Formats: sequence, structure tokens, C-alpha cells
Amino acid sequence: MARGTRVLSVCSGVFVLAAAGLLDGRRAAVHWRHAESLARRFPRLTVEPDVLYADEDPVFTSAGTAAGIDACLHIVRKEQGPEVAAKIARRMVVPPHRDGGQAQFIERPLPTGPCDTVGEVLVWLQEHLHEEITVDRLAARAHMAPRTFARRFQQETGTTPYRWILRQRVLLAQELLEGTDETTDAVAVRTGFGTGAALRHQFTRALGTTPQAYRRAFRGPEAA
Repeated sequence: MARGTRVLSVCSGVFVLAAAGLLDGRRAAVHWRHAESLARRFPRLTVEPDVLYADEDPVFTSAGTAAGIDACLHIVRKEQGPEVAAKIARRMVVPPHRDGGQAQFIERPLPTGPCDTVGEVLVWLQEHLHEEITVDRLAARAHMAPRTFARRFQQETGTTPYRWILRQRVLLAQELLEGTDETTDAVAVRTGFGTGAALRHQFTRALGTTPQAYRRAFRGPEAA
């Protein structure tokens, strides 16, 4: 593989990369229906049966067709930053990042009723992450009882409202740390974490690094 080249497989395309030896010693994502077969035929790779995509840069693998979009947006986010990825996702009418793995799709009965019932709420959430948000408030916007809303949210996003909001707040914090000179406390307020201490705790828990270290990594050691 030429230097600087990146390769991405979608769904069962991972078998081609594995046969070419590009996945030896690497992790690989694949559609859950093919996970056992992939692991049996290519023991030199590590199958990740529950992830939507696997980043083994310069080789990327994804589960199903939609997960291929997730992987592409992930690559854009790495190369161009979260703001560009978010704009592309908005243009495609897909979330910039999906939490949860393939487990949400495996042999589960389809939910009854209309699809994408929380879509409008997700759009609203993206614009109000700085506010105090509760399930009761979200349920009221969706005209549902809180328990019904929480169950429908889990069905349609693969995660809970709390985890979805937390992830989106961390993504927004990444964007602000990369593209602005705002202090950690200011970023904490804009992302809904409230205090710098709360931001540092959740940021480190999610990404394994502090906001300051993350900013330095993207903007150089001179970054404040």
C-alpha cells in the first residue's frame, strides 16, 4: 500500500482487505452476520463484532452500509475537524456521530409506530447543548411521556438520552478546543458542562486526555 494511502471497507468488503493481508495484526469491524466467518478464515486479525467501524489508520473497516457513512465521517473528522464533519453530516441528514454498537441492530424486532420520532428533538438538542436538559423536557418537546420517550430514544439511537447528550457535548468541546482560544471554563459553559472541573472530568473519561492536552495536540505546544 502506497505511503499516505488510506483504505476503507464497507460491510463484507473487509474480506478483500483481510485476504490481501492488510488486516494482519489489526482490529477489524464487520457486519455481525459475518463476524464468525471472518474470524475463522483470518485468525491473524482481531474481529470487533459490536463496533460500527474500526480505526486502524491507514486501514478502516465498517460494519453495514450505514456504518460506512459513520466511518467516512470519522475520517473527515480526523482530517478536517469536527466542524467540517458536522456540516457534511447535516447535508446528508445523518448524525455526525452515532453512539452505540451493532448490538442495537442484532435480531431485534422493529419498533412499532412511525420511524424517526425523535429526529426533531435531536436537531433541537444540537442547538441547545449549553442548557440544562432533562428527559422530562425532551419528552415534552416530543409530546410523549418521559418513559415512552426514553424507550423510543434508545430504540432509534442505540443509546440513552444522557449518553447521547454527553457525547455531543464532548464533540462540541473538541470543536471549540481545536478552533477557538476560549478558556476551559468558557468552553465548559458553552457545552453545558457548567464548570471547567466537570468538563475535564467528562472529557478525560471519554477521550483519555485532558482538554488542555487535547488543544496542545491539535494546535501545538504554544496553545493556551
